[in-house]
Amino acid sequence: MSVTPGGFDTGTELGVIDDGTSILLTGDDESALREVFYRLVAAGDDEESVVLATNDRGRVVTRELDGVAAGAGDRACVLACEGRASGDRIAAVDDPGDLTTLGLELSALVADARQQADRLRVGVFLCSSLCAAADDTRSVYRFLNSNFLSHLRRNEAVGICAIDTSADIGANVDSVVSGMETSFGARIDIVESGPGGTTVAVSGLPSVDGEVELSL
Repeated sequence: MSVTPGGFDTGTELGVIDDGTSILLTGDDESALREVFYRLVAAGDDEESVVLATNDRGRVVTRELDGVAAGAGDRACVLACEGRASGDRIAAVDDPGDLTTLGLELSALVADARQQADRLRVGVFLCSSLCAAADDTRSVYRFLNSNFLSHLRRNEAVGICAIDTSADIGANVDSVVSGMETSFGARIDIVESGPGGTTVAVSGLPSVDGEVELSL
């Protein structure tokens, strides 16, 4: 995955994403969400990834990243809500509903990643799990706006937040997505996925508008 001045190369038909772009990634197919998410968040040369993983162990995340680009797992800091911390690059928390602790830990990892590279790709997979674990979905909105999205504004970064719209989050998921969408600059929705590729509907990206088929 190459470095593109002034933007982040996705290595897909989505092209280059501008610095500071925040993307809400939605869909009811978790496998397709996972594939698109890791393609977007995997760091290229001279970049770092920071991933908040609600349902996976840290080593699973680094393997997913390596599957996209060789060595991308070594260029990642992971905050996992499953499993244990490992070394300096994988931190762990026990309760995904404790958004205060998540925010502190995520900020610390972003600061660590920033010491390694100026350009960051920051992602949350899956935000729907945060909504399910939190006492109030409004606290998730606050976490995204005051923590996750603020890192994109302060750094040369792109952010991807994935939501499984088939998940039971204890609230109307369509209403939650509509509320969150106003805080993000772009949205990618999984329309259809299969052996031939994944079709997504895109809005808010300068290079693509409307439906496009991704060869992943």
